[in-house]
Amino acid sequence: MSQDHLAALIRLVAQNRDREAFASLFDHLAPKVKAFLIHRGLNAAGAEDVMQDVMLSIWTKASLYDAPRGSFQAWVFTIARNALIDRVRRQKPDISIDMIEWDPVDETEGSEERMLREERATKLNNAMKDIPPDQFAILQLAFHEELTQTEIASKLNVPLGTVKSRMRLAYAHLRGRMELAS
Repeated sequence: MSQDHLAALIRLVAQNRDREAFASLFDHLAPKVKAFLIHRGLNAAGAEDVMQDVMLSIWTKASLYDAPRGSFQAWVFTIARNALIDRVRRQKPDISIDMIEWDPVDETEGSEERMLREERATKLNNAMKDIPPDQFAILQLAFHEELTQTEIASKLNVPLGTVKSRMRLAYAHLRGRMELAS
């Protein structure tokens, strides 16, 4: 289905709550969203649940899609990524950095772009493995729980300056490792 056709369908859903247009979107997107979620670590049942939530969000938030800001599929997969992050946060497991891909999926990207994105993600994951545990914990709290540095200091019962220096060291480590890997 072309981007123009997808955009036309979402406009029908947004303006008229058109059930047939949504059914077409669902038929096209649901398998892709489910595959995206499985590829990021969910089992089939979990991916099905999250996919249903994503499709419901598309139905209820169709009017929020803004074509000039990006492709429809990028919007959908951003919703899917956010739903996956919400699910991971609710379950509170040991969060694996490589479970969640940070770049929105662009299904129109070529194999070269996909390969470069995957290579960059692998380099980042490898760099994350070498970060000392105290620095890694701060990054997890900052990015996965979206805590401020002050909140992290309070939660870990360490001085704010310690949080800031550990975060600075972690960033420097990642930057250095990513440059070496290039």
